[in-house]
Amino acid sequence: GFVSAHFGRCPSFTIAEIEEEKILKIEEINNPGHQPAFLPNFLAECGAKYIICGGMGRRAQGLFAEKEIIPIVGVTGKVTEVIEKFVQGKLEGGESLCKPGAGKEYGLEKEECDHTGDSQITK
Repeated sequence: GFVSAHFGRCPSFTIAEIEEEKILKIEEINNPGHQPAFLPNFLAECGAKYIICGGMGRRAQGLFAEKEIIPIVGVTGKVTEVIEKFVQGKLEGGESLCKPGAGKEYGLEKEECDHTGDSQITK
C-alpha cells in the first residue's frame, strides 16, 4: 500500500516495531474510526512514537504532540519504502498535504470503521 494523504481517514495503520535501526515487526491494524481526538489516544496505546502521513491538520498534530508522538507530514510513497527510509534516517517530511475539509469523501468518514485501501505508518 501507499502512505495515506489524510491520516485520520486512512482505512488502516501500519505499525512498525523498530529497535537499533532494525525492523523487528510490521503489522497492519484497521482504523477504528475518525472521531475528533480519538486517534492520538488509540495510537499512543498501541505504542506509537511517530506518525508518518501525507497530511494532518494542526489540531491533530498538537494532540499527537501532547501524547509525545512525533508527526512527520508531507510524506508520500510506498509504505515499505517509507519505513526503510525512516529506519535509515533518510526520511524527509514537509508541508502537510491536507487543507481544512480536504479529507471529506476520502477514505473513512467519521465514525465509520470498515474500509480498505491505503495504509498509514506509525512507529
